[in-house]
Amino acid sequence: MANDKPNQPQDESRRRFLKYSGTALGGVVLGGVIGGLVGANVKQTDKDETAEPGKSGTAAENKDYNQALMFFSQDQFTTAEAAAERIFPADDSGPGAKELGVAFFMDHQMVSQYGYNARDYMLPPYYKAEETQGYQLIFKRNELILLGLEAMNQYSNTKYQKPFAEIAPEEQDAVLTAFEKNETGIKDFPATNFFAMFLNLTMEGAYADPLYGGNRNMAGWKMRNFPGNQMSYTDYIEKEEFVKLEPLSLHDHLELG
Repeated sequence: MANDKPNQPQDESRRRFLKYSGTALGGVVLGGVIGGLVGANVKQTDKDETAEPGKSGTAAENKDYNQALMFFSQDQFTTAEAAAERIFPADDSGPGAKELGVAFFMDHQMVSQYGYNARDYMLPPYYKAEETQGYQLIFKRNELILLGLEAMNQYSNTKYQKPFAEIAPEEQDAVLTAFEKNETGIKDFPATNFFAMFLNLTMEGAYADPLYGGNRNMAGWKMRNFPGNQMSYTDYIEKEEFVKLEPLSLHDHLELG
């Protein structure tokens, strides 16, 4: 009969390899830096497992991962955020576009099917469109927004020697007004097209479900006493008095379910 004892060092070595390489994580061998981190943090992982019940034991729990850039560069985001704040500024009634995260909403829309005109027919031949036909430009929406943000900075640098985000609020208003009234140009399309789309995105970002990146903490809805995405109104529909409900996001239904 074969003796198992000579194999024990080899088995022990293999167990160590599995533990520190990360093979146990989904059956995938993790090499290089990731594999090293798995081994280096084994003791830390053991500590996390003893965290307070209901808590992960990590600082990441309080992070909002929906507030992350997917399309804009940092400069483009800063310009969009500053412009949106002038269109939807903070006042006594509540937060403005910046605090609501409207620029994050725009960023997420630009990388979506909406931003890429995925459901629009975009091939030639092209004909002059009527105003009632809606968006008819050959540019994708994300291209139009990027060209518009670049044009705003160029206009601001020419007139005020600073990019849009760094000029005074009244100067920012003047720049936006010039685009609204088509008093300046953008390459290959009217400035009013950009302003109209940017205005719509600002309002959508202030009042859309927070799941899409804006309306942070449902503050846009709270300013309007809008109940958000309630599952049912059967308990209130026959009440004569106004019923103020705490708003719910689509994400809340996942937790309630």
